[in-house]
Amino acid sequence: MVKVEVRPSILTGNVSPPPSKSYTHRAFVLGLLAEGTTTIKNPLLGRDTLATIRACRAFGANITEEEQFSISRSDQLIAPADVINVDNSGTTIRLMTSIASLVKRGFVVLTGDSSIRTRPMGALLNALNQLGVECWSARLDGLPPVVVKGGGMKGGEAKIRGDVSSQFISSLLMACPYAKENSSIVVEGQPVSVPYLEATMKMIELFKGRVATEDSIFHISINRRYKAAEFIVPADFSSASFILAGAAVTGGHTQVSNLNFDLPQADMAIIDILQRMGTDVRIDREAGKVEVSISKELEGGEFDLRNSPDLLPVVSVLALKCKNKVTVKGVAHARFKETDRLHVLAMELPKIGAEVQELEDGLVIEAPKTLKPCTFDSHDDHRMFMAFCLAGLSSREGCIVEGMESVDVSYPNFVDDMKALSARLEVLQI
Repeated sequence: MVKVEVRPSILTGNVSPPPSKSYTHRAFVLGLLAEGTTTIKNPLLGRDTLATIRACRAFGANITEEEQFSISRSDQLIAPADVINVDNSGTTIRLMTSIASLVKRGFVVLTGDSSIRTRPMGALLNALNQLGVECWSARLDGLPPVVVKGGGMKGGEAKIRGDVSSQFISSLLMACPYAKENSSIVVEGQPVSVPYLEATMKMIELFKGRVATEDSIFHISINRRYKAAEFIVPADFSSASFILAGAAVTGGHTQVSNLNFDLPQADMAIIDILQRMGTDVRIDREAGKVEVSISKELEGGEFDLRNSPDLLPVVSVLALKCKNKVTVKGVAHARFKETDRLHVLAMELPKIGAEVQELEDGLVIEAPKTLKPCTFDSHDDHRMFMAFCLAGLSSREGCIVEGMESVDVSYPNFVDDMKALSARLEVLQI
């Protein structure tokens, strides 16, 4: 395990965050399905997205890399010669489970690391069954490994819960144009992480597909199959949130650049959250820049993160510097991420002196007068690691944060970028 010693620092400067993980996944999956050769510029090459690239190759894609990536395939997806191991990528296993049904013949087995094998898949498998796909959990408990029989998707109507993961719905929307019949996906209950669905539909439109919506029903026609596209992956607001919040918790002044405000990103919500907490946020949409500085104590309040659950760790650390309590709600689905993030935060933040109440769908956090030195366990979760580093930077005596290896999932250069912003971090090899 690699630990990082984090000492008190004031973050100052400008960095460009890494490319979007979500858009990189979607670009390669749609490129796998599209007719022709798709060009993908500026993809994120992190642990999760590399898992998706490997899976595309396993299904028969030809992927080349020069100054940019190109992806094309033969007329028919092939059954992989081996198990698809997605490593730690929940997005990969969920998107690729629906894609697996489109192979001409054979079986596809998808699995991952110990964390992936605790991630629920039952709702997606059940929806695929309704669409005529034979698929199941190898353990018969709705958890990976999952097995999908090829031969194609029939289509028709499927009902699926919307409160566990938007990735289930995105998976179906991306695969259904290749069913034998038109399909309708009926979402039961209020869906979570809606901006991620909007991102999926935006990408489908870019690849000349179309999803028609009617209340909580998505209609997918087999007459609008994908055509190759050229796509530039935008910078990631999820990663940018840690840079922007870093100014707020350390009393500094940071700027992120190369952002795209025209493509839906759930974690663009960090801008509104920081403004509500009392920071000075300056936005230049045309130039793709956001600048944050702080001149007073942060305000607390209630924040509903139903549509942006990945902001839970960073908002929880912002709460450590608020003069009144912070209530986070609407994120029961954060329990099904790389870790049960609600429970982990409720265990870890008291180490630095915070009072934390764990709710079914959120947290109530009251900041201490002084942040105590401590050792944080990131539980092999990239967003926990980055959030706990911010906590250490904002403390008086610093902290140790365990689990630096996890950041290659979404932000491989996180430590280097922090140092470029004057953060005092020392990597400790253990």
